[in-house]
Amino acid sequence: MSKTGKNEIPSLDLWLKEAKSDPRADNCGMYLFHNGVVRKTAKAQAHLNEKGTLPITGLLFTYEAQKVSEAIALASRMEGIHYVRAWLNKGQLDVGDDIMLVLVGGDIRPRVVAALQALVEELKTNCVVETELF
Repeated sequence: MSKTGKNEIPSLDLWLKEAKSDPRADNCGMYLFHNGVVRKTAKAQAHLNEKGTLPITGLLFTYEAQKVSEAIALASRMEGIHYVRAWLNKGQLDVGDDIMLVLVGGDIRPRVVAALQALVEELKTNCVVETELF
């Protein structure tokens, strides 16, 4: 963890290199990354289209490690999925900071897209706590 409480951000290039050298790589025809970033638009405006919300200045972010591990395991068991990895930041994050990185590898595009979407949704809905700062 850095001096600001934030986790050190891993290299997506290194992650992909490691994924392609994994014993299951021969089964993967596609890898997808998700890179969630703190935006200045408040959730109420971005998700609910509420006008007049103040821009955020940052985000307090934490997660439950056990729930994250369970979410990764669940995604790993999806049909056609052979590689799953996730990293989540922690602490007080600024606009532009990385919130999370997720990598999913699998046999065909529809399964990889579905697994990535399901995993990110599970992480955002059940594993993390986000508090917007204004």
